[in-house]
Amino acid sequence: MKFKAAILYKSKHDLAVDHVIIKDKLKWGQVLIKINYSGICGSQINEIDAIKGPDNFLPHLLGHEGSGEVVEVGPGVKRMKVGDEVILHWRKGVGIESETPKYYCQNKIINAGWVTTFNEFAIVSENRLTVFDKMKISPIEATLLGCAITTAFGVVNNDLNLNIGESILVIGLGGVGLNIVQGAKLAGAHPILGLEKKKSKLDLAKKIGLDFGSTNLAALKKIINNRLLDGKVDKSVETTGITDLIEAAYELTSNSGKTVCVGIPKKQFKAKIDTFQLHFEKEISGSHGGSSNPSYVIPRYINLFHKKKINIKKQILNKFSLDNINTAIKNFRLGSLGRIVIKF
Repeated sequence: MKFKAAILYKSKHDLAVDHVIIKDKLKWGQVLIKINYSGICGSQINEIDAIKGPDNFLPHLLGHEGSGEVVEVGPGVKRMKVGDEVILHWRKGVGIESETPKYYCQNKIINAGWVTTFNEFAIVSENRLTVFDKMKISPIEATLLGCAITTAFGVVNNDLNLNIGESILVIGLGGVGLNIVQGAKLAGAHPILGLEKKKSKLDLAKKIGLDFGSTNLAALKKIINNRLLDGKVDKSVETTGITDLIEAAYELTSNSGKTVCVGIPKKQFKAKIDTFQLHFEKEISGSHGGSSNPSYVIPRYINLFHKKKINIKKQILNKFSLDNINTAIKNFRLGSLGRIVIKF
C-alpha cells in the first residue's frame, strides 16, 4: 500500500512530503486508519526543533491529533470495526497498546509512534483511537478533541482543580490556551484573564469566555490589581514555554494558589522562581496532556458540543493540504489565528 506522508528527515528542517509504503500485515492491537483531518500542535514544532535533545528516531512521521475512518483492524482489536469514524489522540485510552509500526520510503525504514496524523493512512494503536458519531460532531471539529480540547479541559479539571468563582490567568491563547479559557468558563471561574501578544487572539478568546485581557504584561498586572482584592489570581496557566512568562505566571498567582506549566521551554533555558512560598500552600507543576483519559472524556465533550455548550467551529480558521504542510507549520510558528487543520 502506497500513500503520501510528511517525513522528518533532519531536525530543524522542513518536512519532506513523499510516498511511503506499508509492507507488513497489521499486528496485535494495530488499526489501519484513513486520515481525514489532522491538527498541528506545539508538540510537533518541539519535535521538529528537537527541543528535548537529539532525535534518535529519525527519519520518522509526525502528528498526534486527527480524525479518520477505520480501514482494517488487526488481531485482538475489539473496540472498533471497519467503517467506524475515529478520533486519533496521543494520550493512552482504553484498549491494546500495540508495537509501533514501520513505514518504508525508497527502501529506507521510516519510524513512527503509536499514532501519527501527517499521513494519508496510518497504522495506529487501538488505545490511541476513540469512536465517534458523525451525527453529533463533524470530522473536522472532532479533530480538536485529539489534543487541543482534551488537554485544555484536563488542565482545568485535573491539573488545576479549578473551582466555581476562582480567578484564573491564562498566558498564551493558542489552541490549548483558547480552550483553557473555554473550559474555565464551563467550570464557573471568574474572572478569566489572558495575556496574548496578538490582539486578534485576545478578541477570539473574548468570544468564548475571556473576561479581561492584554497584549502587554505591565497592563495586565494593572488589570489584576484593579480587579482582584489582593492583586493575585487563584490559578494560572502558562502555555508558551517562554521562561519569562512562566516566572510571571508564578509571580501573579496568590500565595495559596497554583501555577500549571503547559508549554515546554527549550532545553537551554531555565525559569527562575522564588521557592519560599512552596513551603506553605503555593504550588507549581507541569502538565502532561491534562492527565486525561481520552476514552472517557471525549464522549462527554462530544455531548457538550452536541448540546452547544462548547464552541469548536470558531477556532478552525485555517485549512491546508498535506502538500502545503510546511506552509501550515510556518503559519503556526507565526501565531496564526485559530487552529490550523490539514485536510486530506
